Amino acid sequence: MYDICGVGHITLDKVVTPGSVNFMPGGTSFYFSNAVRQMPLRYLLVTALGETEMPRVSALRGLGIEVQAYPSRYSVYFENIYGENPDHRTQRVLRKADPFRYEQVAEIDAAIFHLGPLLADDMSVDFIRQLANRSKVSLDVQGFLRTVEHKNVKLIDWKDKRETLEHISILKANDQEMEVITGCSEVREGATLLAEWGVEEVVITLGSRGSVIYTNGQFYDIPVFIPRQLKDTTGCGDTYMAGYLSQRSLGKTPSEAGEFASAMAALKIESHGPFTGNEKDVTKFIGQREKVLHAI
Repeated sequence: MYDICGVGHITLDKVVTPGSVNFMPGGTSFYFSNAVRQMPLRYLLVTALGETEMPRVSALRGLGIEVQAYPSRYSVYFENIYGENPDHRTQRVLRKADPFRYEQVAEIDAAIFHLGPLLADDMSVDFIRQLANRSKVSLDVQGFLRTVEHKNVKLIDWKDKRETLEHISILKANDQEMEVITGCSEVREGATLLAEWGVEEVVITLGSRGSVIYTNGQFYDIPVFIPRQLKDTTGCGDTYMAGYLSQRSLGKTPSEAGEFASAMAALKIESHGPFTGNEKDVTKFIGQREKVLHAI
């Protein structure tokens, strides 16, 4: 039995910031897996990628991550462009991968399946329904809101949202994604509506303004930690969820898990690429760095 099984494509990413251009592997599953790998729990990644990117799997296994990899005609190829405001990016898709099939995960026992679709057709409603029949399902919603027009990614509403959300135990969305899904710009209103649609635990990330968690009729305002330097925000939300789900799996409260996740994401921002620290590094960071609680 695994504590968490992550499901999602590993991508080839081109990351453009005001100070640099970098080529690296990416995707929700990549950043989440790297961040969760040194937490005290049992983790498995299920992914699919093109033959030319298969060496990425060997590299992950070399870090101690257990990986079940399936071949795909292509890997997903993203171009992420960040301006001076690190909370916003322009995104383009240059290639797409094959969607996941339920038989790829049917024999896996996990307490939580964390799904990281990158595009709307990565996972079907039936795929999610079958998983939810036997385990908790955590979903990073961003991929279901993406459409590709002339290689440019645009946010759209999610036509299967009501049918799917009733099977989701934990939902992660940023404030912009929440507004697209619910039509609500106010965080508490949007989170409440998502809960009414069936989500047990709603996690809304707000970039440099922290995050809000809503579960069992209670809101938790999570502070943001101030990093010593800002180098790379790519994968920040995935790192946050690695921290959050790992701590929830270890029995922490939503508030405790949220604060740990916020610190873990801030620590990740201080360097390029995925998070490379461990639980002790995050705990030390919490004790040393300033945190700011914004009124949401």
